[in-house]
Amino acid sequence: MLKKFLLAAGGVVASGYFALSGYAWYHDRAYAAQSAQRTSWSVENGRIRTLLDERACYYCHASTQKLPGYARLPGISQLSAYDVEAGSKAFQIDALFASLQNGTPAPEADLAKLEAVVKDNSMPPLRFRAVHWNAALSNADRALLLAWIGKQRQTHYASADVAAEFSNEPVQPLPASIPVESRKVALGERLFHDPRLSADNTVSCASCHKLSKGGVDGLKTSLGVGAQVGPINAPTVFNAALNHRQFWDGRAGTLQEQAGGPPLNPIEMASTSWAQIIAKLEQDKSLSDAFRKVYPDGYSGAAITDAIAEFEKTLITPSRFDAYLRGKKTALNAVELRGYELFKTNRCATCHVGQNLGGQSFEMMGLKGDYFHDRGTALTAADNGRLSATGDERDRYRFKTPTLRNVELTAPYFHDGSTGDLNEAVRVMLKYQTGKELPDADVDALVAFLKSLTGTYKPYAAH
Repeated sequence: MLKKFLLAAGGVVASGYFALSGYAWYHDRAYAAQSAQRTSWSVENGRIRTLLDERACYYCHASTQKLPGYARLPGISQLSAYDVEAGSKAFQIDALFASLQNGTPAPEADLAKLEAVVKDNSMPPLRFRAVHWNAALSNADRALLLAWIGKQRQTHYASADVAAEFSNEPVQPLPASIPVESRKVALGERLFHDPRLSADNTVSCASCHKLSKGGVDGLKTSLGVGAQVGPINAPTVFNAALNHRQFWDGRAGTLQEQAGGPPLNPIEMASTSWAQIIAKLEQDKSLSDAFRKVYPDGYSGAAITDAIAEFEKTLITPSRFDAYLRGKKTALNAVELRGYELFKTNRCATCHVGQNLGGQSFEMMGLKGDYFHDRGTALTAADNGRLSATGDERDRYRFKTPTLRNVELTAPYFHDGSTGDLNEAVRVMLKYQTGKELPDADVDALVAFLKSLTGTYKPYAAH
């Protein structure tokens, strides 16, 4: 009797399992078929989107999920909600989908993330594949995706002078220079160091971004007019021109827009208006004469920030690592090379990508652990991250990935300046972003590699 009952129960379970799997197969195929009907897309982009849809990447990584009906069943709904939340934190695929539709370059960090999971075959997760039999990537699928990623990277992101063997690396050497207008650079340099941009003539851009100290001030959070304590750690100004957006929360889309923020911020430079600043600058005949030669209409907030941004484009710091990527094999020693390999195998390069080794995406602080709980201090408005700029709850605790260039010089680390030691910063990132704890020798190698990113700034006049 018991045997018959168990057989019957097993049959019910098996029937339910096969029914769910069959329904999942039909749902995924039907949704993916929409890609094939997008006739305005390029053939290549349509193939990639169809493949990603057939593997149901949109379930957990798109802003709007089209889940199958069974995902509402008790037990399954909770598991689905967990996977969707975790997937959204790790990778939001909307921008990649948009690039496929519009024929624009795929986001650089998205390429690196997709490449990583394709290479180690970690997506979709095994429990997802257990129901979605068609979700696993075949060898042909993986080859197609990797070829497309390589083509995207070499077409849109590879540096002009990168050695051929490194043209498909997730990180690239710095450009030798960025095109600028020399006269604007000269004006911008003067204004960058001019404290008259602040209300009491005590704080300049250079106060928080010291070019002699890695482009930062070395403080946990910066001090403004009247020694007011700012809410967030000052990011380096070096190589900032290579960032996708500016500020930790990405609220500024350009260097010029960023340059316009601090002068009118009541904590930082505390000027009440550009008119207040301009009234002081107009008293300087030498500066005013030089300014009007470049900007015939004279001073304005737009012109002042345009000049500062032009100067900041010259703050490029090539390093030994750049020489290595350009083909100089002796530029890095064995420990540094091992550190670079660890940097890639531990997926550091999925976020710290491109010429700036960062600055291209917004990432969740605490993917593998509750960083803010463990920090042991109260949450602040600065901890909201990208949410402050977008109002999108999915962006809470998400921050622009900082550049790792000159990281040896830019302590303390993270948006909250909570860690002053580079070795410890690496361990924190491993714990909360990858869920790993590496041996001391591996951490030391990673730190050695990071120190190879310390570059040399050559003032523009010396070029």
